[in-house]
Amino acid sequence: MRRRPFYIGVSLLMGLIAIVGFWPTYFGPLLLGTIAQPLLIHLHATVFVGWLVLFTAQVWLIRSRRHDIHKQLGIGLICLAAIMVVIGPATAWVVQRQEFGTPDSDPSFIAVQLTDIIAFAGLVATGFLMRGKSTAHKRLMLLGTLYISDAGFARFLAPLEAPLLGRGLAATWVELYGAPDLLILGLGVYDLLTRKRLHPVYIAGVFWILALQILAVFLLHAPAWKPIATHLIGH
Repeated sequence: MRRRPFYIGVSLLMGLIAIVGFWPTYFGPLLLGTIAQPLLIHLHATVFVGWLVLFTAQVWLIRSRRHDIHKQLGIGLICLAAIMVVIGPATAWVVQRQEFGTPDSDPSFIAVQLTDIIAFAGLVATGFLMRGKSTAHKRLMLLGTLYISDAGFARFLAPLEAPLLGRGLAATWVELYGAPDLLILGLGVYDLLTRKRLHPVYIAGVFWILALQILAVFLLHAPAWKPIATHLIGH
């Protein structure tokens, strides 16, 4: 069977965007030795980059027909996902507290950070439970990884998009989720071209993704959310 490059291509793109998006604020200063961040921030970066590396390795192992190693590494990957579900919100809380009262402070943004990890956890956990059905498993794992790629894409593209989009719900949606959503749409197009139909888990996954994105954007613009978010971060 001919191995199509879609999954490995998207995996490599997500890794590249994560590096480019976080280069000015994290990876660049880290290499120069000029970064001063709590240990938790470094741990968060290590864990999330580790996920992208291992996810790409998993895709490559399937392409190489090394299903035995893929299964063994999969246990480690799901353990890493469990760590991410804890360390993601913890890091968001620390960063929000650290930035509170500064020009960068935006307590409401914790809605995006929390919905990101909820979406990721739901998709990846379901993907793990469906690991015996490879067509469903790989789509769910990719959807989960695409969702948390929003931070890298937003940091890379938002400065270019903001002057063009202005403000408002639609603009916020595009800035936060536009690029990963295009890749999610691309997965659907890929299915239509190769399978002539959308996979049921893709359809369910897209509804789950849209529901959480709508919730995040709504909370960002809801006046009642800011005092709640401020209380959540301990202020």
